[in-house]
Amino acid sequence: MNTTASPHINLVLCWHMHQPWYRESQDGDYCLPWVYLHALKDYVDMAAHLEAHPKMRCVVNFTPVLLEQLDDYGQQFKKHLNTGSRFSDPLLNLLAGVEPIPSDATQRIEIVRACRRAHAPLMIDVYPRFRSLFDMVMSFDGKQVDEDRLAYMNEQFFLDLLAWYHIAWLGHSLKQLPQVKALLEHEAVFDQAARRELLRVMSEAFEGLFERYRKLAQSSQIELSMTPYGHPIVPLLIDMDSMHGALPEAQGPEEDKYPGGLERARWHMREGLRVFEHYLGCRPQGVWLSEGGVSSDALKLLDEFDMAWSASGEGVWHNSRFLSGLEANGERARRSLFCAHAVEGCETRMFFRDDGLSDMIGFEYQQWNAGDAAADFGQHLKNIANYLGDRCNEHVVSVILDGENAWEYYRDNAFHFIGALYETLANSEHIHPITFTEALDYCPPQALPALCPGSWVYGSFSTWIGEEDKNRAWDMLVEAKKVYDRVTGSRRINADDIIDLERQLAICEGSDWFWWFGDHNPADSVSDFDRLYRQQLKNLYQMLGEEAPSNLDRPISIGGGNAENSGTMRRGHG
Repeated sequence: MNTTASPHINLVLCWHMHQPWYRESQDGDYCLPWVYLHALKDYVDMAAHLEAHPKMRCVVNFTPVLLEQLDDYGQQFKKHLNTGSRFSDPLLNLLAGVEPIPSDATQRIEIVRACRRAHAPLMIDVYPRFRSLFDMVMSFDGKQVDEDRLAYMNEQFFLDLLAWYHIAWLGHSLKQLPQVKALLEHEAVFDQAARRELLRVMSEAFEGLFERYRKLAQSSQIELSMTPYGHPIVPLLIDMDSMHGALPEAQGPEEDKYPGGLERARWHMREGLRVFEHYLGCRPQGVWLSEGGVSSDALKLLDEFDMAWSASGEGVWHNSRFLSGLEANGERARRSLFCAHAVEGCETRMFFRDDGLSDMIGFEYQQWNAGDAAADFGQHLKNIANYLGDRCNEHVVSVILDGENAWEYYRDNAFHFIGALYETLANSEHIHPITFTEALDYCPPQALPALCPGSWVYGSFSTWIGEEDKNRAWDMLVEAKKVYDRVTGSRRINADDIIDLERQLAICEGSDWFWWFGDHNPADSVSDFDRLYRQQLKNLYQMLGEEAPSNLDRPISIGGGNAENSGTMRRGHG
């Protein structure tokens, strides 16, 4: 077992990078731009932070469904610049001039609305020219597009708006490039040459993205981990009744099981590993199951693939200790949060997230001075070390969170905060940043007789199942899976078509659809994901040669909530 000369606290900082399948079909247009926008703003910046702080160690988790889309966008940028070809993305086609600015008023309103999809205080208002474009066409309260004003705008207005929108979504590291600084200082209209320069910057950012993370992994600065292919909630696929582990009284869907769920979970693992290794050049040793959704059956699935570790949230840890007949509250119990865990009957080791520290980064430090926030985080770790005492170096603090959605709420895309944080962590005598695989050597595993099924959100699966709209969506999925099983079991289907069908089913099985359903999230986002989910199910029926049920023509959920961070993130505790 590895030790060091002086007591320290081990820290694993794990960034989870994920976007669901946003294309209308497997090769159709993208209906939402979040893959390429987060790539330009966040995946680029997160690599740059690590490159600037070579002593900082962490884990970076990528979902295979994201990797495929990143590769597709990269190829599209390169092909467009070489041949002028069309993008599979409506905003990029307008920006590039591949498609003209529409004359229809409704379509023009949609362009304005699309370009408002950003955290205005730090991504729009900080650029006076960008802000002024909205002032020209918005109502006095800033909430509605004024159609009378919009009618006076020419095509160049919309081209300028699109250009500024994409500049605003560039990461802080890209904004330091001379050509981007020139665009930020651009006083004239954004003509074809200026917009082509912007597209060239975007293309170059994509071109080396995978290689940057590969190099960081090859130098052992980071550990690369993955999530099963389509980001499904694996425990619910295997056994839908696992929803009752944390919430025994929860009302489930009408269907009480997902047909063939274990084999589908295996497929997501096999395909995920294939895609991950193809793009990142290595086989992961650990898996962050989608949404930290775990169960004993899910962990046994990871055993089949020789995975060394997985992780979940503090709520699962608490529920598992209670289920195991162990002390679940108090000082002695909390020490075990900072241990590796050996779940009875499973070889894959479990780690559990410190929800408080993870949520400080995700939700709180955005309001702090960057240096003060980094110092506060370091002090929390020192307090944990003091609490654990002389054997603190046999423990690990796991901080796991979204690596993309938090940063727009920080000034300069969290450039100052993450820089200060990495500087603090990498240079502290009392903090030892490591990876989860390394933590297995430092931290003796503690026996955990029972693993309570649940996720990192509230320790349950309530974010994805158990509410009326979410349950209805599950019933639709189960119905489609039954048709899938009937058709594939009764007809001779060629190998290529089977591959396409398996992938389409995987898209439908993703967790993100269920995340958005219900009244917690904003209506616009709920509408987007509702429509796309139903479209993906319709695609599956069409590919099977079957008529889609009429209920797929009706919305599943309305939304209307005012969720924190626009609904893209949630705290570990309710």
